[in-house]
Amino acid sequence: MSILPQPTIESVLQQTRKETGLPPSELRVLMTHITGFDRVGLVTKGNRELPMDQLSAFKSLAAKRQHGEPIAYLVQQKEFYSRPFFVDPRVLIPRPETEELVEHALGFLQNKSTENLLTRVLDIGCGSGAIAISLALENPILEVTATDISADALWVAQHNANELGAKNVRFIQSDLFAGLLNQTPALAFDLICSNPPYIEQGDIHLSQGDLRFEPSLALTDGGDGLRFYRETARNSPTLLRPGGGVLVEHGHDQQGAVKALFAMPPYVHVQGLPDLAGTPRFVFAHI
Repeated sequence: MSILPQPTIESVLQQTRKETGLPPSELRVLMTHITGFDRVGLVTKGNRELPMDQLSAFKSLAAKRQHGEPIAYLVQQKEFYSRPFFVDPRVLIPRPETEELVEHALGFLQNKSTENLLTRVLDIGCGSGAIAISLALENPILEVTATDISADALWVAQHNANELGAKNVRFIQSDLFAGLLNQTPALAFDLICSNPPYIEQGDIHLSQGDLRFEPSLALTDGGDGLRFYRETARNSPTLLRPGGGVLVEHGHDQQGAVKALFAMPPYVHVQGLPDLAGTPRFVFAHI
């Protein structure tokens, strides 16, 4: 009676690639998650037998990925600004272009002089906390406040803050500005930033790719995609210190409409900014 050879890491990767058609890079990410081996380890330890429990877990993840579930949700992690953020279907998966929002924010805050005042930042609709926590860790003297309407999202954000050691960020449950206005003492920030839900209701992209699995509350405002910019343009001046600014991310075809919403007093300078690919991506409005 012949004994069937035990599957090895490498043989399982090759066989699963044939069965699913998934890219080798994605399969290696899933295998890294299951085994704990990094990319080099998968090569140097490729001839090791894969225990049956790990084989079963890997096959399950590969099947889910074959059906379109995002890699980030399957491994419950997404790198953002060179840090590992925990993510799951309760929050939007952070995008690389949003790292550029962090860059613009840090540049503004570094050049801003607020003598004898602690520099304060507000992140509206924080989701996983990627923006707020990155700002807090990159500039530990900032005082960062992050809000979200979703209690589930705030749990994820607080978890990430704890895991990454961001001590200078606090989280508040709020529907946009509802929980921020009319507080005593009044809140005052040097920068308000946001990557809000901006996809128009009924947009075909909502039924494609990763977006099918992400929370709709974090993707669309249920209308024309501009509701959050209207509210931000209207309410931000009440919460901004003199010389403060508002920095928002938007869709690829929305810059003109978003700039127009901020083209009113007390805003004195409204700037459209591209992402690294040259796509119009951000609006920066100063008062």
